[in-house]
Amino acid sequence: MIRIDIEKKLKVYQGQRVLKISEELPTGSITKIYGASGAGKTTLLKIIAGFTQPEKGKIMVNDVTWLDTAAKINLPPQKRMAGFVFQDYALFPNMNVCQHLEYATKDKGWIERLLAMGKLETLTTLKPEHLSGGQQQRLAILRALAVKPQLLLMDEPFSALDSEIKTGLISDLKHMFAELGTTVLIVSHNRQELDELGGQELNINDTN
Repeated sequence: MIRIDIEKKLKVYQGQRVLKISEELPTGSITKIYGASGAGKTTLLKIIAGFTQPEKGKIMVNDVTWLDTAAKINLPPQKRMAGFVFQDYALFPNMNVCQHLEYATKDKGWIERLLAMGKLETLTTLKPEHLSGGQQQRLAILRALAVKPQLLLMDEPFSALDSEIKTGLISDLKHMFAELGTTVLIVSHNRQELDELGGQELNINDTN
């Protein structure tokens, strides 16, 4: 179970907005996060991962306290070990495809399986600059999965993929999430593209 109860001030065009989230997410669940631009979707993921801190709040994952502002507890990102797929991919320019995955895991069998799922097995020696946007996005997803995270945070993870590749990858990911028991939070602007994943929805616009 993941328990999130946070408040974070956001700067928006209209001045200031307060992101308030109070949710309990079952272990192994998939939650699709929607909301208007500036509503705080990416900020929520960054708070959970430990990259941003709210003014007040508490986050517990499987009875482990990741954040408790009142008790001054704030686990750093490397201790939270959440997988994160960044909207801008955040790939290492000096690493090739295979090295990105080897940086996260030494399990060669797992790496081969990920590469096959992302259809990158023939591109292992290429660095990000030689990959298309869609290939970079798939690599970012595979890297986040390499550590077999108990919690996976994905920020617009399919925006650069064509419909055929997207459909196949979403199907494969759904089976992998179930196999690993991973709890997943996905930010998306497109509700239809994630219908195949199932799960529940969280509308940030409704949290004020």
